[in-house]
Amino acid sequence: MIRVAVPSLIVLGVLVGLSTHMVVNCGDEDDPDICSAVIGFSPLRGSLIAFAYEGRGRIALRHSDWRRAIADFDEAIHLNPNRASLYRDRALARRQNGDLELAIADYDEAIAHDPRLAAPYHQRGLALAATGDLDRAILSYNTAIRLDPSDAQTRLDRGLSYLARGQADDARADFEAALALPAGKDGRTREAARARLAELASAEPTQVAAPRR
Repeated sequence: MIRVAVPSLIVLGVLVGLSTHMVVNCGDEDDPDICSAVIGFSPLRGSLIAFAYEGRGRIALRHSDWRRAIADFDEAIHLNPNRASLYRDRALARRQNGDLELAIADYDEAIAHDPRLAAPYHQRGLALAATGDLDRAILSYNTAIRLDPSDAQTRLDRGLSYLARGQADDARADFEAALALPAGKDGRTREAARARLAELASAEPTQVAAPRR
């Protein structure tokens, strides 16, 4: 009896291990049907199956299917409400879908669950700026820069908020800082900062020499 039970337990362990791997990693593929199959047929339930909804939501994000992504992140958060990344991802989907106030609320939740990451402060700043709340956007950018002073994009975005608020000197300082920081994966941030500095320079009044007496 024991000889039969041991191999059965080994097989069961392997199957559970494979199932767990599929649940957690189905979003790494680009086929939402894999995650759907996991959700439908995996023996694992509860907070673990939230990973499959999260994975399918991330696939939807990559394909710009914002509503599908929001629905999947809703379910993932219902099953596992304590993961900051779920709120960040749903916030991104909501922001792209135009639901700015809901996105800001999700960024607040993400920050409450993990206040150490710079990205949600930066992204919340973008959402706040899009609503016209430049004061709170700048405060959010300030925290992001304090947590990650090497991020040129946050400097650029804060500079744009300063510029929209009419603070040209503060904007110029941020654009210059963005130029001085590493370019990152592409040079678009540096190009944008350089273009904004050129615009500021062209808008400056020309110095007129005083007439000789």
